[in-house]
Amino acid sequence: HLTHDTLREVRGVPGVAHIALPALAEIHDVLEEFKEGAAKFMGMPDAVLYCSLHDPVTSCPSGYNTNKTVSLWGSSGRMEMTASKFMDIQRAIQPDWFQCISDGDTISGEAGRKRAKKSVDRSLSFLDICLQLQEKSPELQGSVMFGAVEGGDILEERLRSARETAKRPVGGFLLDGFQGSVMAKETKLKLIASVTAELPEDKPRIIHGVGKPDEVLECIERGVDIFESFFPFQVTERGCALVFSYDCHPDPEATVLTQNGIQDLEKNGAQEDQEEVFKADPEMTPFEISLKDKKYHDDFGPLLEGCSCYCCQRHTRAYVHHLLVTNELLAGVLLMMHNFQHYFGFFSAIRDALRDSKLDQLKELVFRQALQGPASATLRQ
Repeated sequence: HLTHDTLREVRGVPGVAHIALPALAEIHDVLEEFKEGAAKFMGMPDAVLYCSLHDPVTSCPSGYNTNKTVSLWGSSGRMEMTASKFMDIQRAIQPDWFQCISDGDTISGEAGRKRAKKSVDRSLSFLDICLQLQEKSPELQGSVMFGAVEGGDILEERLRSARETAKRPVGGFLLDGFQGSVMAKETKLKLIASVTAELPEDKPRIIHGVGKPDEVLECIERGVDIFESFFPFQVTERGCALVFSYDCHPDPEATVLTQNGIQDLEKNGAQEDQEEVFKADPEMTPFEISLKDKKYHDDFGPLLEGCSCYCCQRHTRAYVHHLLVTNELLAGVLLMMHNFQHYFGFFSAIRDALRDSKLDQLKELVFRQALQGPASATLRQ
């Protein structure tokens, strides 16, 4: 949704840019000829470029990986990738960080112990080949390879994968296979805690497919260091705006305004309307409001009171509602600017809370909102 110019208007943008391999694999020959790497090719020479194997926003068809290849899915369809071909593409991309090729095709509840073991065996084999090839690649001497921890929902295989990957000279670890909502939350959290306990603390741990604020905090408590920003993109795609609060110490006036605002909404029956929207879109979370809702057609307030983003400072809920119902591309641009800035602000609050030993207070605030159902439009930062 955003160009470089509009992204510059967003505050708190991380220094790491994440791109999925399929998009770059399709222009492998162009990058090879360019010779200066994907970051410079995209006009982001100062960004730390992280290349993942798959796009966390899109699910991959199951059943296409073999002992020698992993299938990627791009706009042109299926691409079979050997470890050697994978490293050829990485040499052209010249990423700062990259996920090693791995077999993460282990859908929770469907993949048994035998399939989970196979995913670990294949992934370790791929890792060994890629580490050898990296040693021989001058273009990748400054790149950090992240080894993938696989094993589906089988604890024994997850632990084996973590221990064996940690023995290799990788620069960090990817906790793979936790995307989506197929795996039970309790199972997911238990596996994450067990896996991180086996990994060295001096190397970063990335997780794919975890983005809801409450889930992020639970993963941080269990040792995860780095997350993606796919969640605000998904919220934008739904025509929604993030409005959850992450300020553990709001000023008294803001607290009163928030309480009064929620009471007014309930009096007007707007809370019930929002619940109907929530039921209509099961993907919607308690941390957002749907600006497609007709109740916003004459609401001339900002998306979120007190928000300093470009959209909230210049436009109204009514205007964004109009853009959405008329299918204007500007709707996605304005929502993305707001959702990115709000989400990045949340992570800034997490870092502050960790520094000040106040993560429990932040978790209590976020969890309280998670349990309240659909968000109200008057929550303040």
